[in-house]
Amino acid sequence: MLWPRRSWSRSAKYVTKRILRLTGSPHAVSAGVAAGVFASFTPFLGLHFIIAFAVAYLIAGNFLAAAMGTFFGNPISFPFIWTSTYKIGNFILTGEWNGAVGEGLSELAEIDIAEVGFTGFFNILEGLWHPLIKPMSIGAVPLGVAFGIGFYIATRWATGAFRRARARRLARKANKIKAA
Repeated sequence: MLWPRRSWSRSAKYVTKRILRLTGSPHAVSAGVAAGVFASFTPFLGLHFIIAFAVAYLIAGNFLAAAMGTFFGNPISFPFIWTSTYKIGNFILTGEWNGAVGEGLSELAEIDIAEVGFTGFFNILEGLWHPLIKPMSIGAVPLGVAFGIGFYIATRWATGAFRRARARRLARKANKIKAA
């Protein structure tokens, strides 16, 4: 269900072509992709689309491009994203660079999921907030902004190049029809 039927490269090419063919200004498409990439860095799985749409709205981005930009977060990239956001967030909060990702998370292993009720769910969230979710949320901001800016620049350039090539192709085709 999480793995593409054909291959990751084919899926990436498909998403790239869909993004380049979107109508809207190059800024709107690029800002939408940047919003989606930014949202992929947040630790709030299941809310990435909502976060991407909110950010896209704030920066005048295309919502469909924002949804496609969230594909940056996938089963291959999430381990790297989560590790880096945790480490950077922990560094921002404590000023210390921890070598291992799991340091300070031993209390999470003590949670017994079988005994959790509805109120226990909120206790788990409270228990996860300080050691895990808070550092990842804080670390997501600088990384998400940096990658978002990078994807904005790349998408803006690619959208412009694609549209110029398409205009040239259509002009050549129109000239052939006129000549015939």
